[in-house]
Amino acid sequence: MTTSLNAVRESRRREELKQFLRTRRERVRPEDVGIPPGARRRTPGLRREEVAMLAGIGASWYTWLEQGRDIKVSEQVLDAISRTLRLDAVERDHLYQLVGMNPPQRTADETPGTAQLTALLEGWMPSPAYVIDRCWNIAGTNRAAELVFGFREGDTNCLVAFFTNPAFRARHRYWDEIAPGLVSEFRRDAARYPDDPEFTRISGLLTEESADFAALWSRYEITAANQGVKAIDHPRAGCLIFEHSVLEIPDRPGVRLMLHTAQAGTDTRERVMELLGRDARKGRISLVEAG
Repeated sequence: MTTSLNAVRESRRREELKQFLRTRRERVRPEDVGIPPGARRRTPGLRREEVAMLAGIGASWYTWLEQGRDIKVSEQVLDAISRTLRLDAVERDHLYQLVGMNPPQRTADETPGTAQLTALLEGWMPSPAYVIDRCWNIAGTNRAAELVFGFREGDTNCLVAFFTNPAFRARHRYWDEIAPGLVSEFRRDAARYPDDPEFTRISGLLTEESADFAALWSRYEITAANQGVKAIDHPRAGCLIFEHSVLEIPDRPGVRLMLHTAQAGTDTRERVMELLGRDARKGRISLVEAG
């Protein structure tokens, strides 16, 4: 049964690859790449041999690739095809995945700006929300998240903060129950990006600084959780209970939006709004004093 399912998946993957390359090839006009369109051209877009010529690869080889044949592919060849077909970063990643390879890490120029994510975080107020990248570095937070979870100014990584920031341990009522799942999820993410040294750096740092992390890391467990419940014992707001969800950002691989919503039947939302109100009043007082 397993062999049969694998065969079906492989067949679907190859069919997707065929359709993807064909449609992207037909999208590129000859004149866009300096080729005269010609009166007798019946093929929409580029011909296969033209793609091969522009990418610097063999015409037969490219034809086999577009036919979904089982052939070996290198990153250099995929990048050449991506440039020839004018694929954007998302499409290039998709091509890599269709041939069974991990997409290369994007450069800063290929990563969309953070304006939309910042707007999402602010729009989620008064509920806590923050963004992490694939290595769990904190890419953005709203004020509710800072106040509720106790982020310090020096907290740059969510996992490091969880194991080294005393406020995290004190505020998470079920810290001991949450910790194993977080470590196993981080190990899963590290396996998804084996060429990224940041995972090794973070796990090495935490192994040295946290005996709890070191013990959990040695278990080598792999899990994934995209939703759950968090109970926060806040020193001023009292018990806060949130439903939390993790949303992937399609055009930013590895970037996740961590959204929290007050659990129904609790007064969590009112408590957070009161906390934010105190913070706002404190800010206004500080400005008056500074003036």
